[in-house]
Amino acid sequence: MKPAGAQSSVARLRAAMPGIVPDWPAPARVGAFVTTRLGGCSAGPYGDASGRAVGLNLGDHVGDDPIHVAANRARVQALLPAPIHWMEQVHGVTVHEADRTAGATGVPRADAAITSTAGAVLSIMTADCLPILLTDEQGAAIACAHAGWRGLAGGVIEASIDALRGRLGAQARLIAWLGPAIGPMAFEVGDEVRAAFCDQDTDALNAFKPGLVAGKWWADLYALARRRLQARGVEQVSGGVCCTVSDPQRFYSHRRDRVSGRMASLIWIEP
Repeated sequence: MKPAGAQSSVARLRAAMPGIVPDWPAPARVGAFVTTRLGGCSAGPYGDASGRAVGLNLGDHVGDDPIHVAANRARVQALLPAPIHWMEQVHGVTVHEADRTAGATGVPRADAAITSTAGAVLSIMTADCLPILLTDEQGAAIACAHAGWRGLAGGVIEASIDALRGRLGAQARLIAWLGPAIGPMAFEVGDEVRAAFCDQDTDALNAFKPGLVAGKWWADLYALARRRLQARGVEQVSGGVCCTVSDPQRFYSHRRDRVSGRMASLIWIEP
């Protein structure tokens, strides 16, 4: 049975805006929610699929009206147990330790975050890249990672797992959930992307299918992420079923639209 706090946080979000509650075997004390492009006040390419002013763009770096972004963020924040830890994501592998930076100013440059503090809310913003949520079977710590192909090939998953196990111990049993990202029939890449994975792991070839022309490949980010999670001993991996490109009614997509807003994948430990 979930604690009342866990129920109320997720329930408030679900009642206030469209979104996704991860279907994964996380402990009850871990809350998680993924926003969609609906439920706010942004308009045009940051609005809904028709451009109406109901978009919930949470990215403050994509050209949207700052007043609208601030209002959208405030709406989400009001439904959560503590301030959101935003990051400046740069397609790298740095892990932000959200509970060990007390007094720090500015937005950290990082592509993953970790905390073991109840109440802290971690976030990843995406519009095609893969958001990954992580916790352990007791919910003693949580992490999130921004896995575009560069970060995925560079080791952002491994860095996040190492950070979690650094706190929980090497034998900690971790759980992962893969959020909405560009799907395997929409992500066409070149030889250099395929080589970035397959030069490290020849079995990663199975995550690439021939594209429409020579030198192009359809890449499966979900399959690549699962391989890396399982290689680090994470056997319980859920999600990985939503394609941002093919669902313009629900999701922003930079690949599809070029100018777009950002969704947020949020995770927290209920206080």
